[in-house]
Amino acid sequence: MLQTSFLDRFKDFWQGVVLLPAVRLFIRWGISPNTVTFVGTVGVCTGALVFFPTGHLLAGVLFITAFVFSDLIDGKMARELGRSSKFGAFWDSTLDRFGDGAIFGGLALYFAGPGDSYLYECVSIYCLVMGSVTSYARARAESLGMDAKGGIAERADRLVLILVMTGLGAIFDLPILMYGALWVLVVANTYTVVFRVRKVHRQAVLLDAAEPAPTPPTPPGGPASADPV
Repeated sequence: MLQTSFLDRFKDFWQGVVLLPAVRLFIRWGISPNTVTFVGTVGVCTGALVFFPTGHLLAGVLFITAFVFSDLIDGKMARELGRSSKFGAFWDSTLDRFGDGAIFGGLALYFAGPGDSYLYECVSIYCLVMGSVTSYARARAESLGMDAKGGIAERADRLVLILVMTGLGAIFDLPILMYGALWVLVVANTYTVVFRVRKVHRQAVLLDAAEPAPTPPTPPGGPASADPV
C-alpha cells in the first residue's frame, strides 16, 4: 500500500505540476492523446533498439525515459479534453506491449552482442515473455468476467527497476546492478503469473459450479420409448 500510494502521489505530481504546461500546449496545437501515445511508443522502441544493442546503455535509458513520460501526458490530455474512450484504453495498452518488448528485446540483443552473455540474453528474453504473459493473464481474465489483479510485478514497477538499475550500472560501471534487476524480475514475473493463474482458477471453479448442468442432447428419432410387448 505504501508503494502504491507513493507511486500515485508521484504520478499526480508530474501530471498536475510538471507536465501540465506540455499537456495544455499539445491540446492548443490540436494534438490528440492517441498521437502522443504513438509518438511515445516509437521513441521508447527507438531508444531501446538503437542504443541498447550497440552497448550505449546510459544513452538508451535517457532516451527512453524522455519518451516514457508520454504515458503520463496522454492520460492527462484525455481527462482535460473529456475524451476518455474504450479505443484509447485499448490503444494505450496495445502500444505498451511494443514498448516493453523493445526494452527487454534490446537488452537481449545487447547480451548477444557487446554484453557477450548467453545466460543474460536468455534471462532478458524470459523477462520479455513473462512480462507479456503477466499483462495478458489480467486482460484475458477480465474479458471472461474475472479479476486477475495483484502480484508483485506491475508494468510500472518492471520499467522503473530495469531502467534505473541499467542506468546506474552504466554510470558507475557496475553491470551487476542490471544483472540483479533482471533476476529480481525473473522472480517477480514468475510469482505474479502463478499468483494470477491461481486467483483466476479459484474464481473459475466457483463460477463453473454455479452454472446449471447442461441438458443432454435428445437422440435422433425423439425420446427412447419402451420396447413393445
